[in-house]
Amino acid sequence: MIKKNKRILTARQAKALDSEAQKKYGISTLLLMENAGRAVSEEALEVIAGKKVPLAIFCGKGNNGGDGFCAARHLLAAGIKPQVYLAGRISEVKDEAKTNLEIWLNLGQKVFTVNARTLNIVRRKIAKCSLIIDALLGVGLKGKVEGVIAQLIRQINSSYAYILSVDIPSGLDATSGKARGCCIRADKTITFVAKKSGMLKGSGPQLCGRIKVVDIGIPL
Repeated sequence: MIKKNKRILTARQAKALDSEAQKKYGISTLLLMENAGRAVSEEALEVIAGKKVPLAIFCGKGNNGGDGFCAARHLLAAGIKPQVYLAGRISEVKDEAKTNLEIWLNLGQKVFTVNARTLNIVRRKIAKCSLIIDALLGVGLKGKVEGVIAQLIRQINSSYAYILSVDIPSGLDATSGKARGCCIRADKTITFVAKKSGMLKGSGPQLCGRIKVVDIGIPL
């Protein structure tokens, strides 16, 4: 019998587990990102039930955004062409997230950059979406969510789209369950390896929606 994982992780533990997977076991961050992105795309396909509906993926500059870029590629391979948005400049995306962004661009696909000048355009595009994938901010969030990302989160929350968050709703403290200024209100959160403690206390239960834990290849 396969035992279900009931472990709960803090943000620090989740980051340490990622580091251990790479340094101790030789499991690359790129491989983990690939597994995460595929899992997100599969969940998205379940949500839309095979229908070709307007779908947007909002990516940040870090690994959470990298999961989003990877999910976009898998959706494209499944015959669904998502709109991909980046909260920041392409030049600011680094490491494994940059690799997945470059693959997306090499496929001839576009990335719409979100900034103060383009927020009104983004708002109009969001209004047409049936599904929004939130890959803006992950468990490594520090400080208060402000500025353009806060405005973007408010736009996403005010839409009629189904919101699927990657690993944790953007703006939610993964340890304490506190909303760091402005936070995504997800219909469902697909989280990796194990639930995070912040999902179960404070504002976590209301902001995460349904929670699904998926394995991305890290043994606990």
